[in-house]
Amino acid sequence: MDTVCKKYFTKTALIWAACFVLFFLVHIFVMAPQKKNKEEIGRQFIEKKRMYEFAIKATQEGTREKLNRQIEELRSKLGDFVINYEDSANMTLDIRQIATEKQIASFTIKNQTNQANSPLAKCRFIDESRFNISFNAGFNQFATFLNTLERRQPVVFVDKFKITRNDDNSQEHRVNMSLAFFVKKKLSG
Repeated sequence: MDTVCKKYFTKTALIWAACFVLFFLVHIFVMAPQKKNKEEIGRQFIEKKRMYEFAIKATQEGTREKLNRQIEELRSKLGDFVINYEDSANMTLDIRQIATEKQIASFTIKNQTNQANSPLAKCRFIDESRFNISFNAGFNQFATFLNTLERRQPVVFVDKFKITRNDDNSQEHRVNMSLAFFVKKKLSG
């Protein structure tokens, strides 16, 4: 009777082991990908639920007024950083006038046309305009000129500058600056 029990238990153990391996493989190849899909569907559900709740809130009158106020505030802030396309031609004149007010000597300004690798090249509504300026100035003149440039509206960004010391012991040194500002693109159509 012992050998019959051993054979029976051995066969049962082998069948259980085969079933365990089979169920394990089914779990790995069928259930695990479904778990990932379930998590993804859960994330999509949460996102859709947020969009639905936002749409419900947006239909309420108070929420619409609040959103319209926020949009107007953002548009006014945009004016602090972006200049209209039509006004961009006056920017060089404005900077030249600032230089004249600060009594900057030998002031020159040139548009920089190489903008193909600009990060804004693919932007639909905003473009970047750059130009280089050079002038002779003492440190105080340079500091006040730079301060005035950075405080003006719309904002002018000083990308880089280089000051070259004058060899003749003069207080004025040569300054080269690269400036940039944002321009609303001219809408065609």
